[in-house]
Amino acid sequence: MATYRKRNKRWTAQVRRSGYPSTSKTFSIKRDAEIWAHEIERKIERGEDVSERPSATTTLGDLIDKYLEMVTPHKKGASVEALRLGKIKRQKISSINIYRLRAVDAARYRDMRLAEVSTATVRKEMLLLNHVIEIARREWGFEIDNPMSLIRKPPEPQGRVRRLETGEEEKLLNALSESRNVWVEPLVRFALETAMRRGELLSLRWGDVDFSRRVIQLQETKNGERRSVPLSTSAVSVLQRIRGGSSERVFPTTIYGIRCVWRAAVQRAGIESLRFHDLRHEATSRLFEKGLNVMEVAAITGHRDLRMLQRYTHLRAEDLVDRLR
Repeated sequence: MATYRKRNKRWTAQVRRSGYPSTSKTFSIKRDAEIWAHEIERKIERGEDVSERPSATTTLGDLIDKYLEMVTPHKKGASVEALRLGKIKRQKISSINIYRLRAVDAARYRDMRLAEVSTATVRKEMLLLNHVIEIARREWGFEIDNPMSLIRKPPEPQGRVRRLETGEEEKLLNALSESRNVWVEPLVRFALETAMRRGELLSLRWGDVDFSRRVIQLQETKNGERRSVPLSTSAVSVLQRIRGGSSERVFPTTIYGIRCVWRAAVQRAGIESLRFHDLRHEATSRLFEKGLNVMEVAAITGHRDLRMLQRYTHLRAEDLVDRLR
């Protein structure tokens, strides 16, 4: 019996029949999914083999294509992952037959990319390729080795340490207030109070805000779990200032809009080496400086790995002096 599931504007057809392996395929149009499923069902009725046997000529690029079709669309960061896989497909390693792919090929790819991009980017690409090959081995019937698991990964880079220096916050907010995009300045103020991620801020709806309890309920987060975020008095003031618009979204702007305004504002303010994500570092550190413990901060920021939380937290030694007396 065939079932159909729509996700990220694509349709996945799955055919299950007792005595036969479950098989599925994803399409852009539901009609194509139905045609494919009906053909599989007819093959089952005729007693034919419906398993998709791995081809001996399959390349790593072919596996990436299948991964893009069957796995990537079901992830929250599908668009970002698709871009990353697209870049990998343009590399020479993607043309290598998967049965001939060796650890030395993976090592050459690693070293070549290290000469072009950051260590963090290379680690992400290697982990992604590792998963592509593992899925092919475990779920798609490819009897192959995984060379990505055999070579050294670049060392994980140290967490970025960038907090707002004296006077930078005022300069930044003043520069943002001069922008024609009126949403970025309050969004930045709110980010500094809540330690929310950019994507969480942009997806926030007024229906998620409980002014009486001074809490917002995040429906969509990076790790896929709902999270409650308490609001400071300053955070509530920001919301009250922009409340009353026609949009359901609290901050009706886009990632592109934020990038353009941010770049111009930082330049006007004369601030160097400051990224939007650094606001999360700053806000998280401020929560600790207010006296909250690790578990309380993790509940607010949504960090499940406390080791990762340490990378976001950089307390100023001078702010801790009074506690040591």
